[in-house]
Amino acid sequence: MNIPTPILYAGENATLEASKILFEKNIKRVFIVTGKHIYASGLLNNLLDEIRKNNIDFYIFTDLSSNPSIDDVEKGVIKYKEFNAEAILAFGGGSPMDCAKVIGARIVRPSLSVSKMKGLLKIRKKLPFFIAIPTTAGTGSEATIAAVISNHDTLEKYAISDPHFVPNVAILDPNLIVELPNKITSTTGMDALTHAVESFIGNSNTKQTKIWAIAAIKLIFENLEESYNNPSSIRARENMLLASCYAGLAFTRAYVGYVHAIAHALGGYYNIPHGLANAIILPEVLEYYGSSIYKKISCLYDQLKLGPNDYTEKEKCKVFIEKIKTMNKNMGIPNSIDEIKEQDIKILAQRAEKEANPLYPVPRLFSLCDFEKIIIKIKGE
Repeated sequence: MNIPTPILYAGENATLEASKILFEKNIKRVFIVTGKHIYASGLLNNLLDEIRKNNIDFYIFTDLSSNPSIDDVEKGVIKYKEFNAEAILAFGGGSPMDCAKVIGARIVRPSLSVSKMKGLLKIRKKLPFFIAIPTTAGTGSEATIAAVISNHDTLEKYAISDPHFVPNVAILDPNLIVELPNKITSTTGMDALTHAVESFIGNSNTKQTKIWAIAAIKLIFENLEESYNNPSSIRARENMLLASCYAGLAFTRAYVGYVHAIAHALGGYYNIPHGLANAIILPEVLEYYGSSIYKKISCLYDQLKLGPNDYTEKEKCKVFIEKIKTMNKNMGIPNSIDEIKEQDIKILAQRAEKEANPLYPVPRLFSLCDFEKIIIKIKGE
């Protein structure tokens, strides 16, 4: 696929660039997708003031859940059409961005239902002009071809992927995330780490995706706990936004693996926050991969200078995984998910296997039994 890269603006108060861009594009009506809590927080206010100064009309759509659903998308499509919008601006974490992407897809492909968009390359048409402004440092959705949508009727959560989902512009403003609650800082940061690690160890990586993944992992190891412990650190916050974006650029080309497959199953079934699920599952899946990832993880160990050079590949892999576990522990992330019920394990494993096999470019294939073992391992007592 010919995957575009968004035009990137980064730095303090970079958010205000969005108004200038809309004005220069002669866009008169913009549809803003954001969450209720984000809107109530006032984070949008400065940007809205600038948009008003440029005589641009806007509609703010906040009617979406933490895991956006087909119903949320359809509500947005109705409002977009009623407002007669010309562009989309997604302001928030992965949920507003995913919802905005699929609203845009439904606008340009009105005869294609959201459920029929599931999978790869179903859109095949340019979306309305699209600006993405993340308010978390985790999903990397501002740089990816993917959107994840929930179907509340079937309790499924699935990905829709198309190069046209990549926003035209991505704006990374650390001022937007200095007040982020610690719980969101930690889990979204581990989400970005999962993207970077899975893209690096998978079998579809390239020289460029490995460069992005290494840069992301290094920035996360150096800045995530600093962001958690010192939320007002602009430097750490900006570095985490960059890490999330780099990880997004990497995984949208090299793709993800079994951590995401299991996390999507848990998210669809129990509404577990995606970043939290990834954080808990990541070290377990890495351990389960065993020798199939020793060489690649030891390369990361060497690049990041995590310890002595004379360790074996197996020892280096163990140090890397322990680093992830320690980060989780230091940020209060548990090592199990209490919501998992014994009677659900088989269907969760089936859904993860169906999503991932045979197309995910994983280091080695898991059987249904393998998925069940991992889910049992992370099940709370």
